[in-house]
Amino acid sequence: MKNHTSLHSLFAIALIMLNGLPIKAQNPKPFVEVNGNRTEYQINPVGIDEPQPRFSWIIKSNVRNIKQIAYELRVDTDSLKLKEGKSVRWTSQKVQSDASNQIVYEGPALQPGQPYYWTVRIWDNQNHITDWSPIASWETGLLKPASWKASWIEPAMAGDSMAGEPCTLVRKSFKLKKEIKKARLYITAHGLYQLEVNGEKPNDWLFTPGWTSYNKNLQYQTYDLTTNLKKGDNAIGVILGKGWYSGNLGWSSGSTLYGKQTAVIAQLEVEYTDGSTTRVVTDKTWKFNKSPILMSEIYHGETYDARLEIPDWSKPSYIDKAWKPVMVRNFDKSILTAQIGPPVKKMFKLTPVNVFKAPNGDTLVDMGQNMVGWIKLTVNGKAGSTVVLKHAEVLDKDGNIYFTNLRKARQTITYTLKGNGTEVFEPHFTFQGFRYIKVSGFPMMPTKDQFI
Repeated sequence: MKNHTSLHSLFAIALIMLNGLPIKAQNPKPFVEVNGNRTEYQINPVGIDEPQPRFSWIIKSNVRNIKQIAYELRVDTDSLKLKEGKSVRWTSQKVQSDASNQIVYEGPALQPGQPYYWTVRIWDNQNHITDWSPIASWETGLLKPASWKASWIEPAMAGDSMAGEPCTLVRKSFKLKKEIKKARLYITAHGLYQLEVNGEKPNDWLFTPGWTSYNKNLQYQTYDLTTNLKKGDNAIGVILGKGWYSGNLGWSSGSTLYGKQTAVIAQLEVEYTDGSTTRVVTDKTWKFNKSPILMSEIYHGETYDARLEIPDWSKPSYIDKAWKPVMVRNFDKSILTAQIGPPVKKMFKLTPVNVFKAPNGDTLVDMGQNMVGWIKLTVNGKAGSTVVLKHAEVLDKDGNIYFTNLRKARQTITYTLKGNGTEVFEPHFTFQGFRYIKVSGFPMMPTKDQFI
């Protein structure tokens, strides 16, 4: 009887729960839409040199068996008018096709430094016509050699090539007279460069302009500096390193494969809010000086003397009267092309798993895995004292660090302290393949948090 009552109770609870739920789920409203628009495989890219860029999009639907059978694509220079359907620079018209990738622009010739906007709609095999997709955009780069008004400049004077070890600093102060609507900097280098604008890095790109066959194709980068510049005094600073261009490269440790001297070319295009424009270019008015980077090589590492730092060197307030004038060079501009791949960036951080003494007495840091990257060093010490980091992938059978497989690559970071409390350093133009680091120069046993 007791069990019978319990079954009745459970049955009643089940009925109550069922009554609280819909007997039949309602079907969601069917939809088909277009989104995920990309130009040259990128989302709203800036600085595209392709005269006939390619478009792609994604079809999204909650209906089964949907297939695009036609599309229409529209392009204009005015996003608002395009959205309202009032202005169309080019339309593909209705094209009978199921293709949604690598659709080629076939409109009027594109202009340098111009933003363009586009949208697309599709027809499918179930009689749907989608709404127009969200407006996507791209902005052209300089497109052709004639658009380059800047000159190549070298941080050297006649009879003084500066082709030795130290990296160089190049700078230019200038004034912008009005409020800024848009600013774009087009820049590349012989060697590697790091850009600073008014004392700050505008983004997190690394190892620009990358490695190409420099005598045939040299990529330039486009920076959106609209928020980095201001009405009034401004400055651009560039650190130049050898990189793959003139540094040691290959098993034979050969150097100057593409050239002996680093150089830079840069062109800043500014549009003011009143519609007028101005331009700042690399020319003979730029100046250079030696940097605290005494050596930086892809294979060999970097030597840095913090005592030689020049505070605020890339700010407009810095006085550069003692700096030397650059040399203007007539290098080929026809090989300059906009960057087509994603930039190099820091992807993640690793912290060491152990700091220990090897059997031979060396102090070693174990990162826990083999990796490609570099160490961000935190250290305290007296001015002039030097910390040395030597990188390797493995330990030998006795548990000591093993360098033989590196051949001639030194993979060494040498940092000389300036002696102003806690100092943080990471190299500029080099990276290492390693798991273990041999460290020397620390006044006492270092800790794991000093290496990231």
